[in-house]
Amino acid sequence: MEEVIKVNELSKSYNGQCAIKNISLSVKRGMVFGLLGANGAGKSTTIECILGTKKSDYGTVSILGMNPQTERKKIFEKVGVQFQEANYQEKITVGELCEVTQSLYKSAANYHDLLKQFGIYDKLKSFVCELSGGQRQRLFIILALIPNPEVVFLDELTTGLDAKARRDVWKCLSDLKIKGLTIFLTSHFMDEVEALCDNICILKKGQIIFYGTIQEAIASSPFEKFEDAYLWYTDEEEENNENISNNA
Repeated sequence: MEEVIKVNELSKSYNGQCAIKNISLSVKRGMVFGLLGANGAGKSTTIECILGTKKSDYGTVSILGMNPQTERKKIFEKVGVQFQEANYQEKITVGELCEVTQSLYKSAANYHDLLKQFGIYDKLKSFVCELSGGQRQRLFIILALIPNPEVVFLDELTTGLDAKARRDVWKCLSDLKIKGLTIFLTSHFMDEVEALCDNICILKKGQIIFYGTIQEAIASSPFEKFEDAYLWYTDEEEENNENISNNA
């Protein structure tokens, strides 16, 4: 299977503080890959260095055989990106935003079809600022898919969605995966990771502490459930308990 994303020994520091160290990973075509970790573990820095929006101190990255530092324009014609914190001008409608986004790409997907698929076609003429949190989140995913990408990066893709909406999004992404879309995502919802991801990478303090499948993550831990295994790898539960004790 073709390797779509290849990262080798990626490292980045800020003011002498190591943000990520020796990150190496590989994502094949049609795979859903999950980058996991607590807040501050290095997920955002890793993604920014992979996309070339930040320059790494060390290491190499290839997306679709291209270097994101020197071939960014070509890459972004084939890569969709959705970030959790996305800001758009107040007085723009959903339809206008989709139209503008569509105009930037040579072979864009039909945004009307995407709006229907993600259940917000009735918001076509609504201002983006009037959408609920969940509707905005679905719109941001749609915007990432409008380029008709071969690879899409999704950051906390179902934050703010109710249970049914989350499952609807999972179904849409699973259908796109079947068609060959490669998905690189971050999530704090372990049921989402279990439902979607073929491979995962767990970061802690900027370094990889686990790399493999969900089943391998469970098998290498003392637990039978993935969420328990994840908390064990990251020590999140222990840190949360310490914070509660310190704040008491």
